Amino acid sequence: MSLFAAPDTLTAPQVTLDTVRPGYWVGVWHRLLRDRVTLITASFLLIMLAAILAAPLIAPYNPYQGNILRRLAPIGSPGYWLGTDELGRDMLTRLLYGGRMSCLLGIMPVALALLIGGTVGIIAGFVGGWVNMMVMRITDVFYAFPSVLLAVAISGALGPGISNAILSLTLVFIPSIVRVAESATVSVRNLDYVEAARASGAGSMTIVGVHVLPNVLGPVIIYATSLTGVSMIIAAGLSFLGLGTRPPEAEWGLMLNTLRMSIYSMPEIAILPGICIFITSVCFNLVSDGLRRAMDIRG
Repeated sequence: MSLFAAPDTLTAPQVTLDTVRPGYWVGVWHRLLRDRVTLITASFLLIMLAAILAAPLIAPYNPYQGNILRRLAPIGSPGYWLGTDELGRDMLTRLLYGGRMSCLLGIMPVALALLIGGTVGIIAGFVGGWVNMMVMRITDVFYAFPSVLLAVAISGALGPGISNAILSLTLVFIPSIVRVAESATVSVRNLDYVEAARASGAGSMTIVGVHVLPNVLGPVIIYATSLTGVSMIIAAGLSFLGLGTRPPEAEWGLMLNTLRMSIYSMPEIAILPGICIFITSVCFNLVSDGLRRAMDIRG
């Protein structure tokens, strides 16, 4: 999945004044409750997040302490439900602690990009003119580069490390969020109720905060949610290449790297981090699709 698709593919759900009516959010909640797929995937994500946050309390072993005599123990071994890695460390413990780092690298860059890119996109879409043209031409430059390649280039220039990985992913996601926020803002800035607010003497800040932001924020958040799974996959790729998390930290992408030589002798152990990445990213995408369907007033 390329983040920098053609601009017309980054369109948000149609949103009108109905989104700020009191009954709108009640309808969204009712539609979510009727969506079993979204409920199941959201429940799974909440349980997983609770488990990884409580890792110091529920993990059976120290994530950094291994036993070379028990290296690559198979799944179901006594005392090691998911076996051990190449250094004899408990895989269940490592997966719990690795989930904390993977989710951090998946959520934090998207949240920062949402804050920065959403603000820039709303300003560009509302002000228009040369401000809009300048901002959008700058973002168009980033569409010339595949997202993964751009993240690798930025991380390679900054050097390995968690903070540099977060910064590189944030810079990758900002242009696409700017595009969505600008498109949603342009679609509502000239509607009748916005023109009526201008005619009544309301200031620009009031119009943006009361009339524009409630209609733009929902679609932008939905799009940002869909980027969380992408962020986790790219972050795992950076760690796999040695540009993200560094040993001995536990992170699913880094665990794939350290276990890659064990794929021939103990493949069921080596693929566990990859399964965690796949399931989590798919769940984030399904939750994003459910939110989009629930917030689409045309449905």
